[in-house]
This record gives sequence, structure tokens and C-alpha cells, in this order.
Amino acid sequence: MTTVKTLALVAACTVLAAAPSAAQASSSSAVQNTKATLRLHDAMRKLWTDHVVWTREYIVAAVDGTADADAAAARLMKNQEDIGTAVATYYGKAAGDQLTALLKQHIAIAVDLIKAAKAGDKRAQKQADDKWQQNATDIATFLSKANPNWPKDALVAMMKTHLLTTTNEVVARLTKDWSGDVKAYDAVYAHILMMADTLTDGIVKQFPEKFRPS
Repeated sequence: MTTVKTLALVAACTVLAAAPSAAQASSSSAVQNTKATLRLHDAMRKLWTDHVVWTREYIVAAVDGTADADAAAARLMKNQEDIGTAVATYYGKAAGDQLTALLKQHIAIAVDLIKAAKAGDKRAQKQADDKWQQNATDIATFLSKANPNWPKDALVAMMKTHLLTTTNEVVARLTKDWSGDVKAYDAVYAHILMMADTLTDGIVKQFPEKFRPS
């Protein structure tokens, strides 16, 4: 089995049992759309859009071996700090710093995984993927403890799907499947918007006093 097929198969097998249902994948309609809610909604979508946009920039540069890979990786790491800062607004600096650290691990492991896949190093690739899956669970666990409106199982499913859609994107680039690459990124982007909306809904439900009509 080729390296890229192994990469896709490992991710797919990991996520199948945890794939979110249609109900989990939809944003809650119970959240009242006040001005404060809409501001959070837009800010959260911007943060997570940056996450997948700069991940894509890194994937393209790393697979092609171009000089902009390091700059894309640095910008991606900055995005993790931005997400942590946003979370700190509601849960405190310590929580924000902890989430930033977990998200930076998420990116660092992804970098190692892409390097291993590109080099055809199956052993290193498997080790990196195992760490990536565990890190996804760690992020979901951290968030679920912070907010009762974010059930751990649902968050684990969302994080695993994020890994799968990103893996599909990497595989498409490595195999030069350009139409598949476009389709994979569309899936990445649609899913991350759902994740962003889920996080917004949970925050609004947990802190309703901050989102009342002004």
C-alpha cells in the first residue's frame, strides 16, 4: 500500500466511529441573534477560517517544497495564539494559554506528519498520526470541561473529522489530484465553519448575560 493511501486509510478508520450526526453538525437555532452574538459569530468564523486557510497555505508550500512554507507555518502558529486569546476572554488567561499550547501541538504534529508522508517514512508517519489523534482528543476534552454545552463525544467527533478532511487535502496534493484537492478544501472549509458556530453557540448559552439585546 502506498504512503498516501496509508495516510488516508489511517485517518478514515479513526474517524468513522466518531463521525458527527447531522444533528450534531448543525448550528443551534436556539441562540438569540443579538448584536453581541453576531459579533462573536463573525469573530469565531474569522479565527477558524484563518486556521484552515493558513493550514492550506502550509500544505501547498510544504508539498511543493517552496520557500514560503516556514512563513506560512509561523502565521499558522500565530492563529493558534489568536484563538487562545479569544477563549481567554471568557475562561481566563490560563485557559487561553492552555488551549493555545494544545493547538500549537496540533499544528506542529501536522507539520511532522506532512514531512513524513512526503518522505515516504511510514513509521514516522504512523507515530505522528497517533500523536495527532491523541492531541485532537485532548483538545476536545479541554473544551468540554470548560463548557457543559460542548459534550466531549461531539467535540471529539468534530476534531477527528477536522483531521480527516485535512488529511484528504494533504493526500490530494501529494498525488496531484487537483480536482480532488479543490473538493477536499471545500470539505475542510465547510466543516470548520460548523465547528466555529458550535463553539459560538456554546459560549452564548453559557454566558447569556453577555449576549442580551442592548
